[in-house]
Amino acid sequence: MTLHVLPRTAPSPARRLRALLAWIARLREQSRQRAELLSLSDHELRDIGISRYDAVTEARKPLWR
Repeated sequence: MTLHVLPRTAPSPARRLRALLAWIARLREQSRQRAELLSLSDHELRDIGISRYDAVTEARKPLWR
């Protein structure tokens, strides 16, 4: 049995643009969530099981992480 493999083609410009916009949207959402995490009180952080140190450590991570 022989498998025929189609050659890979480069993604279309529209597909690349959609992927870029989706990536930017994920970065913005991540940034928003980290800012909201920092805005929580110590009591609210305890309620979700993390410390202020954990919240600050998460918020200081680079956007791509």
